Amino acid sequence: MHENREISSLAARQRSSPAGKGDSREASTNGGEKSDGVVVPMKSSNKAKELQAGAAERAEGSTPAKENVNQTSTSLAQDGRGVSQGLIGVRKAAEENEELQFTSLLHHLNVDLLRMSFKALNKNAASGVDDVTWREYEDGFENRLADLKERIHRGAYRAQPSLRIYIPKADGRKRPIGIAALEDKIVQQAVVTILNEIYEVDFRGFSYGFRPERSQHQALDALNVGIQRKKVSWILDADIRSFFDRMSHEWMVKFIQHRIADKRILRLIQKWLKAGVSEDGEWSETTVGTPQGAVISPLLANVYLHYVFDLWLEVWRKKVARGEVIAVRYADDLVVGFQHRAEADRFLKEFQERLAKFGLEINADKTRLIEFGRFAQRDRRQRGEGEAESFTFLGFTHRCGSNSSGHFTIERRTDRKRMEAKLQKVKQTLRQRMHEPVSAVGEWLGRVVNGYFQYHGVPGNLSSLYRFRDRVRGYWLRALERRSQTGRLSLTRRIRLFDRWLPSPRILHPYPDRRFDAMHPR
Repeated sequence: MHENREISSLAARQRSSPAGKGDSREASTNGGEKSDGVVVPMKSSNKAKELQAGAAERAEGSTPAKENVNQTSTSLAQDGRGVSQGLIGVRKAAEENEELQFTSLLHHLNVDLLRMSFKALNKNAASGVDDVTWREYEDGFENRLADLKERIHRGAYRAQPSLRIYIPKADGRKRPIGIAALEDKIVQQAVVTILNEIYEVDFRGFSYGFRPERSQHQALDALNVGIQRKKVSWILDADIRSFFDRMSHEWMVKFIQHRIADKRILRLIQKWLKAGVSEDGEWSETTVGTPQGAVISPLLANVYLHYVFDLWLEVWRKKVARGEVIAVRYADDLVVGFQHRAEADRFLKEFQERLAKFGLEINADKTRLIEFGRFAQRDRRQRGEGEAESFTFLGFTHRCGSNSSGHFTIERRTDRKRMEAKLQKVKQTLRQRMHEPVSAVGEWLGRVVNGYFQYHGVPGNLSSLYRFRDRVRGYWLRALERRSQTGRLSLTRRIRLFDRWLPSPRILHPYPDRRFDAMHPR
């Protein structure tokens, strides 16, 4: 999963009704959004909620200083005050005419919107090539923002290259991250706020990644409900190779132009795409892709896949498929379920051809078509082939199982690679903080463990939570004994320390079908 490192918490308005148009809790694509027929909730209600766009590592208590994660942190007003009446009009126009092209949008980018965008940024985020931090910019920021607004509207604003850093991935490789200059972050967030009023109307219900009021757990719920309630026997767990690095700039601009005809907004986007990257003081041109970590990147990625995958899937399901098809997409991570093997094979072949047209390709090493689901489990047993294979999505390994009544259920466990990567980070940080006060280290570990439980505390995953906590206790104990002159801690002190600072494992999420049905009542 690609995690955005600069997602803003700028409040986004919700839609007009919990049910949307003709919503149903049946496992249809999005419960009545557009004409989808795959599992996923419809668009969100119009009562403001907290934006749930944090990546899993942040939810698990990652250290922002190491990874520059979550470049934004401040939640703005959730009562609609964060969106101007003009932007409300933009959304209304987008809802009334899905073919409408917007020719005049830049006037919405005013000082008020820039101010909200600035305040939504993470105050402690690392600086880009400009070497300007949030707190440094805050000194006289009203004058700075007024000048920035004038430069934007005069066409004098210049995008700066992104500062490239690398963060470790669970598989041992490193992922390139681009840190934008502070003013670029501000302007990008303002443009995202404007464009969200249009694209949140257009995006399909089975698209979840980095969207206002949508979360990873909603995507997991939708996938679970779809597999259980639809006739799914085959799962395509697809991975697009280096998606963020390979998006075509030419196609991206064409996709944006379907809805955006304001040339000034288009020029801003093109400036960011072509600003290049700076690594070790050397500038390099970017002819394809968009930096992971930039504020604008998640929206551009969703727009790109909206046209490359989402709309195409709708047509394919209606015109080609004879059996049932479900889909859930979180950014460039996607899972598609099929009733029939022949249709799954055909889809995979045509999907590869579709991606190639737009400069993308399947990662064959990470893409798998497996027999999975309640019918798959039954059929495999009749053939004497044993249990169905498993697949991993958004940090959870999904397996076919059964409940106490013998009915089919999906068992979800924390992905082992993901857990091991997290534990190694904890171990490394404990070594670095070994000589700090016990209370300071204990407080930090408590946040890490609690954050881990917040994301991974799903029904059926309690054993994984205990295993994680036990490993953390072991690492901490070894660190404490290394700094101790006696070399060993008494059992009484161990128990007291662990009980005080490390929370007990607990399930924090409801069963997927219950939360799905609560969000999408009949």
